Amino acid sequence: MKPSRHGTLARQHSGGPSSVLVRSENPSGEPRGGVVAEVDGQIAELAHRSTHELRLAWCQLHQVAAPQGLSRDLLIRALAHQLQEQSCGGTRRALRRRLQTLTGEREKRGASFDPAGVLKTGTTLVRQWRGRTHAVLVRDNGFEYEGERYRSLSVIAKRITGAHWSGPRFFGLTKPAGASAAAEAD
Repeated sequence: MKPSRHGTLARQHSGGPSSVLVRSENPSGEPRGGVVAEVDGQIAELAHRSTHELRLAWCQLHQVAAPQGLSRDLLIRALAHQLQEQSCGGTRRALRRRLQTLTGEREKRGASFDPAGVLKTGTTLVRQWRGRTHAVLVRDNGFEYEGERYRSLSVIAKRITGAHWSGPRFFGLTKPAGASAAAEAD
């Protein structure tokens, strides 16, 4: 996959690598003419930099060392994104506020999951259980299983298994509780 376009690290006139990020926009916040081609070229050059140079660029940009586990590919993508943001103006204030609100709501209620908010209408969830295949159709206002409508996947999971289950977990939409902690420990 190619790195994002329209953002990059600036090069010194000598043509050598520079880990200094340059803001290339006019006072109104609009990208200047010719900046897109320049930024595209600079992003392409990121791939030719050493990992050490990429980490230096990260450090200069964020005033902190790049996380040790961050791969070279992610360093390139993050730097390219930052360059695009600087050359094109970045995220709008309204979107940042909305993301903050959503993050706050998620933190308040924990890592809960609302499948209806993520799944598209018409999606079919399929689960094998004790030798039988069970299919659930996602509807605008809930779910359909064996011709009946339900508001919750958990009710469907209980009907299938006879025991209480987290519906999203039963249908493989979330990870088991200890999975993320175990993955981080490895």
